[in-house]
Amino acid sequence: MNLKLISTDDRDEEERIFEMLQNSRQQIDAEISKAIIGQKEIIDQLLIALFSGGHCLITGAPGLAKTLLVNSLAQVFKLKSQRIQFTPDLMPADITGTEILAGNSEESRALKFVKGPVFTNILLADEINRTPPKTQAALLEAMQEKQVTVTGIKYELDHPFFVLATQNPIEMEGTYPLPEAQLDRFMFNLFIDYLSEEDEVAVVTQTTARDAEPIMPLFTGNDIQQFHKFVRDVPVAEELVRYAVQLCAASRPHQETTPDFINEWVNWGAGLRAAQSLILGAKARAVLRGRVHVILEDLQSLLAPVLRHRILINYRAEAEGITVEHVVQQLIETIKRPVEA
Repeated sequence: MNLKLISTDDRDEEERIFEMLQNSRQQIDAEISKAIIGQKEIIDQLLIALFSGGHCLITGAPGLAKTLLVNSLAQVFKLKSQRIQFTPDLMPADITGTEILAGNSEESRALKFVKGPVFTNILLADEINRTPPKTQAALLEAMQEKQVTVTGIKYELDHPFFVLATQNPIEMEGTYPLPEAQLDRFMFNLFIDYLSEEDEVAVVTQTTARDAEPIMPLFTGNDIQQFHKFVRDVPVAEELVRYAVQLCAASRPHQETTPDFINEWVNWGAGLRAAQSLILGAKARAVLRGRVHVILEDLQSLLAPVLRHRILINYRAEAEGITVEHVVQQLIETIKRPVEA
């Protein structure tokens, strides 16, 4: 970062925050490992999203500890957390809150707003695709504007605020796929797969023995907000920003510079938010790896979680067994890489 343009006090504060992150990185892994075994890459990407201030969509089969992972993160960061089990009969007011008539006498009775579970730091939206679009849309304003509006009155949410939503990709009957406008609000779409045999043995051994050790909190909500500011100050070379924009723009079919395989396999590509999420995530990844500058590897490693929910492949691609991961890898191999200094 440009140390010539900031005061000595600001520089000392930034160095303190950077050292705090580096010294506690192993502690975070140690605390989370008390409850979660394996899934190192998923945990790393969740931390990147939290330090960037972004929301995450977590896709995986039942029984892969998605809920436990979110609760463990909330405990490490000493944040308030709420869980909503999305069902077909869930109403928007069940998320945002509602007004009730309160008071002991007729003269004192008045409408009082009762806050819903969205007024928290980490909101776990469990199986978000099991509720109708009207209820799903209740989260849109909260995710983007960090506020909710009830009967024309705006209520600010707590800071920091993250939505970590899960969805089950197996049972699709009776589900409501998230609309593109809401999918775009999620910074990452993380796919949790089954553990290796060794990790499964460790999980079964640990969970069938004594109770797990309690997770010790390491950070407060104020620390997280300081991390957000620090991450945004991490510099990125213009060539890397241009490369991120080119990667995301190349995913849009029927444009002048679109590769042929995109026109053949993709119905809809990524928008502007994809490049923003890619750069912001790359900054957080660099900091977590002890750097205060972004390199090419930061961008390429996060391209799949950024584009996984923003690229819509067509029936031809599905018939040929092409996945979004195939498309992302082709983009990395096709788009010309910048020369790093």
